[in-house]
Amino acid sequence: MPQRHSKNNNDLAYFTYDEKKKLGYGTQKERLGKDSIKPFDACSLCLKPFIDPTCCHKGHVFCRECILECFLAQKKDIQRRLAAHASQKNQDKDEEEERLMLQKARELDEFDQQNHGALPRYSDKSQSQDKNGFHGANSVKATSFEEEALRTMKAFWLPSATPGASVRVEAPETHTVCPEGKEKLKLKNLFAIRFTEDNSEDEEKKTKSSSSSSYDKTYICPSCKVTLTNTMSLVALSSCGHVFCKKCGEKFMPVDKVCLVCDKPCKDRNLVGLKKGGTGFAEHDDHLEAKEYKHLGSGSGLGMVRMGKT
Repeated sequence: MPQRHSKNNNDLAYFTYDEKKKLGYGTQKERLGKDSIKPFDACSLCLKPFIDPTCCHKGHVFCRECILECFLAQKKDIQRRLAAHASQKNQDKDEEEERLMLQKARELDEFDQQNHGALPRYSDKSQSQDKNGFHGANSVKATSFEEEALRTMKAFWLPSATPGASVRVEAPETHTVCPEGKEKLKLKNLFAIRFTEDNSEDEEKKTKSSSSSSYDKTYICPSCKVTLTNTMSLVALSSCGHVFCKKCGEKFMPVDKVCLVCDKPCKDRNLVGLKKGGTGFAEHDDHLEAKEYKHLGSGSGLGMVRMGKT
């Protein structure tokens, strides 16, 4: 018995949601789960449990080695861009000098032909007016919006869009940025943070945890002894680096003006809120939807490929 025609994907004049998803064309969306979100005790760069953690004033936590390697890579990229920009400026200067030289030679040639030729030649001054001016009934004055559209237009027939066309290099920023928050960040703005490990286990569990990896470590608030989890809001003191839960930090620090662990003086501006870990719930986390645009057709064979979770 042949299959019914209504069971096929070609019986409607429009695409259903399931057919669009199978086609794999256009903007693909996927809901992210807990396994796709970084926990609070993981580095924002390597996504592993941090080693010698450091923090910026926006609350992003990194391994010290990872952030130093990131700054070094940014410095090298800035030097490369500066060298390319300087080379482009020198090339533009040479081209401008060559253009002025050719223009001067052309003017001398025209002057010589006008004075020594059989018939005098008169230059048309109407052609020397501004390029955006009115040149006749068929002329079109390009607006700034059209010029910008021509520069950014992805058209293979334009000379500026050919593979051999020169690409303009803009002057790069000379400062390093935070890889997570994209704001200006210097090495001197980072400070080390210290988490308090949970040592209230029995000896058998201690021996077991000593041989286990760093993934099994648990941290507690040194004030209220509550286990720190992804659902809690944490604060760190930039003066000494100790990490507390937000409740203890906002309750005792502004009153005592000292750290509850090392008694080091601190001020209200030394309280830095750390970024929360992911739980997978929409009420707690932000940006739980991944989007990706794909140029895929029905014959590509990639319609059923699922989007990678990021």
